[in-house]
Amino acid sequence: MAEAIALIDYGAGNLQSVHNALRAAGAERVAVTADPKIVLGAQRIVLPGVGSFKACMSGLSAIPGMIEALEKRVLEDGVPFLGVCVGMQLMAERGLEFGETAGLGWIAGQVEPIERTDPTIKIPHMGWNDVSPTPHHDGAQLVEPGEAYFLHSYHLVPDEGRDIAAMTDHGGGLVAAVARDNLLGVQFHPEKSQAYGLALLARFLDWRP
Repeated sequence: MAEAIALIDYGAGNLQSVHNALRAAGAERVAVTADPKIVLGAQRIVLPGVGSFKACMSGLSAIPGMIEALEKRVLEDGVPFLGVCVGMQLMAERGLEFGETAGLGWIAGQVEPIERTDPTIKIPHMGWNDVSPTPHHDGAQLVEPGEAYFLHSYHLVPDEGRDIAAMTDHGGGLVAAVARDNLLGVQFHPEKSQAYGLALLARFLDWRP
């Protein structure tokens, strides 16, 4: 039987596009779900996210038992996890958008506003940009060099450089991906990144951390 993938529905994600991209990348069974019981039975988990850190964390926290189910399946059982855009940012300890909000705390660090260091740089960081994997990082098997589609005004600043799997440049270095053990987070949108994004999702589907 094909592996069941739980695509978390908490009112803050581009669910249909992510669902379609996962299917196009080779996933056979994708459950768009807000049911913690389905999450507890999933073999892979994808957490999308669109909007503010505060609103996304509030939406996730509002589903009874969801965070506990994610922690059980991801942190204890070790199933592969992918966070996308704000879904990646929620992996951090805290976000500073609209005040300080506690995150999931899976990656040490915080989500901060992108600083405008160059007046020609536009915020939000929007459009296609390079993804440059960090040399020798374990996540290199998942995140390859290429171009992906970004849309964000805040960025994850990890405490540990070893958690950074890839960088991009927008008036300075920004984290494009984080990875550790069975965790993968990407700031860009694979579902909007055409062939590059589908290839990344296909590698995630085959990943055996």
